[in-house]
Amino acid sequence: MPDTPHIVSDVMTYPVVAVRRDTRFKDIVRALAEGNVSAVPVVEADRRVVGVVSEADLLPKEEFRDRDLTRAEQLRRSSDLAKAGAVTAEEVMSVPAIMVRQDFTLAQAARIMAVEHVRRLPVVDDEGRLRAIVSRGDLLKVFLRPDEDIEEEVRRTVVSYLFPALSHTIHVSAHDGIVTLRGQVHDPSLAWVAERLVRAVEGVVDVEARLSGEEAASDRAGDA
Repeated sequence: MPDTPHIVSDVMTYPVVAVRRDTRFKDIVRALAEGNVSAVPVVEADRRVVGVVSEADLLPKEEFRDRDLTRAEQLRRSSDLAKAGAVTAEEVMSVPAIMVRQDFTLAQAARIMAVEHVRRLPVVDDEGRLRAIVSRGDLLKVFLRPDEDIEEEVRRTVVSYLFPALSHTIHVSAHDGIVTLRGQVHDPSLAWVAERLVRAVEGVVDVEARLSGEEAASDRAGDA
């Protein structure tokens, strides 16, 4: 079967830029700029994550700086108005913090980012203490995996698993993450299974399964 999928601890980034509840607004902006990040976790003294401050949380202060809102707008955007008046991380942070653990798969982390519309996730241990950060860019690192490594894993965990008697006759090649399978197999209906398993290999961009049945190959030879 295919190898265990890569997990968050394989790609996460550290050390982490973080702030405390009482960190002042200007210092939060400075932390974002100096860390070249779009969001920072807010932590307690024991490093437990209690919230996250993103650029979106800070922007209302500039947006409402010189605006007079109608009563309807004030009611509709009460949360943003509260953040516009904030002076500490505790007042402006988003809660609860959306987090992942180190043992989450990259697919799980990517799904959470997509559903929650966030670009970065704090990585915490079982007690909720901050360990690292995983970003969209971190999740894409798997696509930098060398083609040779991808080929080796496909041969070992897909071809040998599905076609143990014919694995030496099936050619596997990868170029820029696109994997091609060529060869003759006893059961060509397994081609789609092979394609699905190859797509599950970390770093694979696309798959071309060119696997034909032995009978079809014999018929072509006879016609010739």
